[in-house]
Amino acid sequence: MRTLTILGSTGSIGESTLDVVARHPERFRVHALVANTRVDKMLAQVIAHRPQVAVMIDPAAAQTLEAAVSAQGLPTRVACGAAAAIEVAASPEADSVMAAIVGAAGLQSTLAAAQAGKRVLLANKEVLVMAGPVFMQAVEQGGATLLPIDSEHNAIFQALPHREKRGAARLLAAGVEKILLTASGGPFRQTPIEALQAITPEQAVAHPNWVMGRKISVDSATMMNKGLEVIEAHWLFDVAPEHIEVVIHPQSVIHSLVQYVDGSVIAREYACPPRLNQMR
Repeated sequence: MRTLTILGSTGSIGESTLDVVARHPERFRVHALVANTRVDKMLAQVIAHRPQVAVMIDPAAAQTLEAAVSAQGLPTRVACGAAAAIEVAASPEADSVMAAIVGAAGLQSTLAAAQAGKRVLLANKEVLVMAGPVFMQAVEQGGATLLPIDSEHNAIFQALPHREKRGAARLLAAGVEKILLTASGGPFRQTPIEALQAITPEQAVAHPNWVMGRKISVDSATMMNKGLEVIEAHWLFDVAPEHIEVVIHPQSVIHSLVQYVDGSVIAREYACPPRLNQMR
């Protein structure tokens, strides 16, 4: 049985992880949950999954949660602050850590999990963008197992041979020519350059294929997100940028591809189809 700590439990990835846990109680149990300010969601998760520890980064939120947990008569211990998140990420009580705290806020706790030799389920691309060499060194020195959860990189992971190995030399020896990341092109794929200066925020977040948060939608519209994913792939698979290619794929049917030296390609389809009526 896997014992999980979930960093960012009240976000969409955290909620999806807990859904999997609820469907497979014989395979997973929760040791700790970490969130920032969303007390109502965290309380519901504590009631449903009975973790040993619930961490709220925000002090006021932690105080409110502690009172609610006490009123419910639950045994879960409530802790507060970034130091508590780091502590549960490295705790020997859990063997696996879902790293789903968005942005720079997730770096320290995810790094602690790697240093402690955890099975790190990495859903935070910013960790590798900000601190790729530091984080990968921590993975190696701590003896951690790193599994990419970011969807494009998980697709690559599944399509690569000898997935336990990293490095361009190993991949080339196994016949891999390059990694291909797909991009829809966003809402402005066919917009003339001279028209971009008049684009509104509402247009930028109206993705043609996907319903996403505002930040990721803007990142997609500007293609910045794909640049971050190239950096992420570079560190995850230890391959040079010349072995990573971005392909514009407006239909969003294929997630990512791995091309081999014999001309063959292994591709992974999206698990969830895009909004077909809005596809270009």
